[in-house]
Amino acid sequence: MVDYLKTEQFKLKNVFLPLMDVLLKDLRNECFDLKRQLAQQKIRIVGWTKIDENFSDVQIATAGNDVELRYAKQALKTQVENLIFNYLKEKNDNANSKN
Repeated sequence: MVDYLKTEQFKLKNVFLPLMDVLLKDLRNECFDLKRQLAQQKIRIVGWTKIDENFSDVQIATAGNDVELRYAKQALKTQVENLIFNYLKEKNDNANSKN
């Protein structure tokens, strides 16, 4: 949300804001779809605990087991950046193939 507010201050906000709105809507819908798929498989995130500035633990419950995974925040950030880049590339490729 902070990034979005900063974008509102850009000179080219009329270009960036509509793109961000579409991207955020698509990501929100995809997130809900993925949560639904996890629920259908009886997988849920129980909790997310900040360990320190570099690591977080995620507690995941499944039909038979509970698992706690530790994630490095930089690795998560890099993975999210890659997912967003690939998502935008796929959207762009699909738009270009329609033209």
